[in-house]
Amino acid sequence: MFTMKAGDKRMFGGLVFLLAGVAAQTVKHPRSVCAVKGSSVTLPCSFKPAIIFVVDEQEFLLQIVRVVWCKNHLICQSPTPTVYDSESKTNDPRFLYLGDKRTNCTLQIRDVREEDNATFRFRMEAADVSGHFTKKTGVIVSVVDESELRIESSSDDGVRSEGQNIKLLCTSRCSTHQLNITWFRDGHALSETGPALQLSALTAGDSGNYTCGSKTSHSPPYSLHVDVVATGSDLSVLITVHLPLLALHTVLIIVVTVTVVHRSHMSFCYTLLL
Repeated sequence: MFTMKAGDKRMFGGLVFLLAGVAAQTVKHPRSVCAVKGSSVTLPCSFKPAIIFVVDEQEFLLQIVRVVWCKNHLICQSPTPTVYDSESKTNDPRFLYLGDKRTNCTLQIRDVREEDNATFRFRMEAADVSGHFTKKTGVIVSVVDESELRIESSSDDGVRSEGQNIKLLCTSRCSTHQLNITWFRDGHALSETGPALQLSALTAGDSGNYTCGSKTSHSPPYSLHVDVVATGSDLSVLITVHLPLLALHTVLIIVVTVTVVHRSHMSFCYTLLL
């Protein structure tokens, strides 16, 4: 390990490098996230180590040798307990580091518990102490017992015709993208999972009461009714059935009319017809 300060000249492999200055480190992550107890939540995070400028104006980054996530501590330095430490072999398996030591500092918390209701901060440590940095604001994780789920639809009245499409979205005050969402129709689980359910080319069989659910919560039912559209074959059946009836009525009217005429004018015909 070596230490350099602005204005220093160092010889590496016969080349002289001038440390002109160090650009500030950056860490980006959301200010807060909501997490449902028992679920998993991901804290998206990216970072950029300090930049050192050399004489040819090309830049290189300070090498990061350690990354740390801690809870409820401003600087995440020892002996502060950490939830993840790249140098530790005994990290809590509930905290999964999805990042690296270059640009990604994403952390996932599994099986969220009440104790995770806290502020989590990321710290990077470089080969040179000037590159050490902790993001002071941190990510505030708000843990709730359960999140009330509800279904939003692309159809306001829940009525669709055969062949049309509809999209159902399972929403809550916590992000459902972090939840394991299962969909149900009339109480039976569907194969589709995730916060969105896309139903294409609807048929009468898609009618029913839909609900979405997580490990701890279920939504109120959303009623979907698919109207059946009459096809050409249906119309032909109607025509086939009604025409004979119309013809039969016509024959009866004619027969009755003729019979009445015969009764009023020709009594001998009455005897013959009987």
